[in-house]
Amino acid sequence: MTTELKKLPQHIGFIIDGNGRWAKERGWPRTKGHEHGVKNLDVIIKECFYGYGIPIVSIYAFSTENWNRPQTELDCLFKYFTKYLKVNDFVKKYPHVRLNIMGDYTKFPAELVKNAKAVIEATKDETQFILNLGINYSGQDELVRAVNLMLGEKLAPTVDRATLQKYLYTADQPLLDLVVRTSGEQRLSNFMLWQVSYAELYFPKIYWPAFGKKDLAQALLEYQSRDRRFGAITAQDA
Repeated sequence: MTTELKKLPQHIGFIIDGNGRWAKERGWPRTKGHEHGVKNLDVIIKECFYGYGIPIVSIYAFSTENWNRPQTELDCLFKYFTKYLKVNDFVKKYPHVRLNIMGDYTKFPAELVKNAKAVIEATKDETQFILNLGINYSGQDELVRAVNLMLGEKLAPTVDRATLQKYLYTADQPLLDLVVRTSGEQRLSNFMLWQVSYAELYFPKIYWPAFGKKDLAQALLEYQSRDRRFGAITAQDA
């Protein structure tokens, strides 16, 4: 456990951007960048859970817009995700972690869906850590889904925030504290729009495959320096 950081996020999110550009700069095909990007998930997720004790990690791995990419690139992504979600490997490398998938993963190839279901079932009773994996995910679609679920249950005509939050993919979890988007792009791209409402945002100019443990430590140091007021006025501001 790293001891230098005294104020750590309880829920951290990553928009893992820049795989293709990282590969292109090295003269490699984009698919090589995705391969290295998936491998880097293990490094950063393990460091968050077991290095810093951060209880919840959310990853934006595949958006609903990513279906517009070339089929060869999609096929490689599906292959990497299928391997990543092999149940025995997942449980071994991520002890005490519950997998929660955000998005309609049933649209993916059958083997990927099978592996995802197996990991969800195998880890459903874990309580120490949660990994939210966004695949075929859209923040706007998540809100539409929540509303439709509420309509299906014939709730009262007016709904408060607490009720709506119960129908999100992250229903039992706190909101995001920190979101890190790699590659230097400064936008959320439809990532967890409800949960990000008061999160601190950090945009390092580093492509995801190159984002290492030192870069994570820098992100957490930056988070520690932020003054989170949640709309309130402090004595210093008054």
